[in-house]
Amino acid sequence: MPTNSQANTASAPEGSGTPAVNGAPSGSGAPSGNGAPAAGDAPAVPKPGCCGDHGPTACIGGLWTSREMTDMEDREIVVRTNLRELIVYLVFLAVVSILAVSTTSPTMFYFTKALSELFLDASFADSDGNFKESTQILDFWRFVEGPLVDGLYWETWYDLEQTKLDDSEGGIDILYENRLLGVPRMRQLQVRSDSCRVADDMRAIIKECYAEYSWLTEVNYNDSIGTGNGTGWRYCPEDELEGHPFWGEISTYSGGGAYVDLSHKRNETVDMLARLRRDLWIGRGTRAIFIDFTVYNANINLFCIIKLVFELPATGGMIPSSSFRTVKLLRYVNPYDYFVMACEWVFILFTVYYIIEEMLEFHGQKTKYFKHFWNHLDMLMILISILCIGFSIHCTKAVSDKIELLLKDDLQYPNFEQLGFFQTQFTSAAALCVFFAWVKLFKYISFNKTMNQLSSTLSRCARDIMGFAIMFFIVFFAFAQLGYLLFGTQVRDFSTFTRATFTLLRTILGDFDFHEIEAANRILGPIFFLSYVFFVFFVLMNMFLAIINDTYSEVKSDPSAHKNEFEVADYFKRGYNNVKGKLGKRDRLIDLETALKLIEQEEDGSYSLDMVWHTMKRCNFSDQEIDLFFDQYHLGGDGAPVPKPPEADDEEEKPQIDVVRLHRIVFGNLSREAAAAKLRGSPVAAARHRDSEAGGDTEIEDAEYGDYDDYDDYDDYDDYYDQPGVSPEEFTEVTERLDRLEKSLTTITSKIDSLLKTAGGGGASPSPSPARPQ
Repeated sequence: MPTNSQANTASAPEGSGTPAVNGAPSGSGAPSGNGAPAAGDAPAVPKPGCCGDHGPTACIGGLWTSREMTDMEDREIVVRTNLRELIVYLVFLAVVSILAVSTTSPTMFYFTKALSELFLDASFADSDGNFKESTQILDFWRFVEGPLVDGLYWETWYDLEQTKLDDSEGGIDILYENRLLGVPRMRQLQVRSDSCRVADDMRAIIKECYAEYSWLTEVNYNDSIGTGNGTGWRYCPEDELEGHPFWGEISTYSGGGAYVDLSHKRNETVDMLARLRRDLWIGRGTRAIFIDFTVYNANINLFCIIKLVFELPATGGMIPSSSFRTVKLLRYVNPYDYFVMACEWVFILFTVYYIIEEMLEFHGQKTKYFKHFWNHLDMLMILISILCIGFSIHCTKAVSDKIELLLKDDLQYPNFEQLGFFQTQFTSAAALCVFFAWVKLFKYISFNKTMNQLSSTLSRCARDIMGFAIMFFIVFFAFAQLGYLLFGTQVRDFSTFTRATFTLLRTILGDFDFHEIEAANRILGPIFFLSYVFFVFFVLMNMFLAIINDTYSEVKSDPSAHKNEFEVADYFKRGYNNVKGKLGKRDRLIDLETALKLIEQEEDGSYSLDMVWHTMKRCNFSDQEIDLFFDQYHLGGDGAPVPKPPEADDEEEKPQIDVVRLHRIVFGNLSREAAAAKLRGSPVAAARHRDSEAGGDTEIEDAEYGDYDDYDDYDDYDDYYDQPGVSPEEFTEVTERLDRLEKSLTTITSKIDSLLKTAGGGGASPSPSPARPQ
């Protein structure tokens, strides 16, 4: 990382007293007897080499330098570091966004929609019901013998002759485009007949009791569940089926059970289903039935892992649900996929890069590292990134093994359930990663006072919000408990405490069903609704908004928030001005504004002559220009600023800007003709300006400008320029531009006055300006 002195000398123009070390002019020392630093007082230049005298840690850390590892007192270095971090992070954000978007696409939605409508919306053959409207065991048999068989087996074309499909490839194409991989599997879970205890008063009429499903009440493995033979009538453990738990509407079910693998031919599957129905495959102890199969579409290179679930609660009836996981398991097929692969490698490199950066920050900050919110977010993103990399490697290897087994025997059931689960988790992890990546962008743009308002507002009101949250959730959970107890037996939205909680949250946003609550309890329903809306919506929510609004007003009115800091915009303006300086078109106003902003960064409010001198040298001012600056603003020669005389009551007696001197600051040693031409953008003037900066005389020539006292011979600067040799048009144009220049410098002058008044107090008389270094 460059040192302050190296950074300060990088942009100084040639031929204008370029500071050699920390702002000292080349070939001459800074004023030492008058308070400005001598050349010998400049900081030592680091030893040459990669690491200098800072050791290998500093050398390695230079590659991962962050804002937390820089000198926070030098705003220019902070801005430069922030800018570098921002550019690197934008590249990382682009890579993460590409990887996240590659995991999903609009085609996945239409693929899922086509298959879900085929199986879920198709009507039964003998009634108007469908999968979603199934309410009893009879509806299950209607579904599997009708829409399921019709959706799985497409053996003829749509013409009237019902032309047979070409099955030379030995597969089944659903909707003519989607290949059914292997064969479907139908599985059920049952509970034991003694899984619950019958009440003593009812034992005389009820002999058996089947409890709700749980792993404790499940049928023992290898037990028979009926009179038939085969896997459909024998309970198999989860590890034997390579199954996994499933979270249903009522309970979480194991991956074991009794299963039947259907055939790849329609007529054989119809016979198998008829035999299972005849032998009463579904009994009183059945609590869940699963139908699993996987479809692959080669046109879009997507898999759809389908699970149709029928839950049979202990209350009787049936609750259908479904799961369609559309995933891209074969990840590298077309050229874009290989571009994504390259981005994945770049993502891995970025992950390693940020791991090293966080380790270096922790090494430098120790326990203080955990006090910053952004460090916790960095660790969370690194953890999610590692999980994404692990999911990706596992899925790529497992898919290859699964496809190899499927190709050996395409008449077996291919269990893609685990792959679909991990691929879904990978997509979720990628989504979280890109979400937090966008949130983390605030870390790199918070150097700007406008961008920092959000974080400042939230940090200031955090304690008030925490106190409000306690009060809010006490009231909120009281209403949630009341709603669950009052309406839980009749209203689905209040059937569980969790649903009641989300229902009340939706009510805050205006999503509620008042008539359903009123129908459940005609007296307490309206009272519950009106009291909740009044206390939560009108009182508590407005208190929350008031806390945010008041804190934001405080942040906006805070004087420290309006501090005129050296920001990224100034950094770019200064760089642009340096480029213009190479072309002879430097804007000295930008240099002056930059110097003022850098001077104002001192937190203790002290502004020594040493600091002012070096700061102006950093901003490309020559020795003569600094002399004019000191003389104009009454800076003394004893090493500290001399305050200006107290401001007079009369506006005319206040110190005014000498525009003729500012002409010298702005235009250097250009003559009045060259200055006028420069204002018009004349290439001749630009050439003269370049010549003067490259090797021209840097001293004030009496023949061209005269001594400062000569200005007193004129009533104002218009008389000074009203000399023979200048055309009226040139004079008018230069006059207008200098008028605008005087107005634009008013703000800068007032800031300098207040700066020096604050630093030095009042009442002292001005001292002569310091001598220019010889």
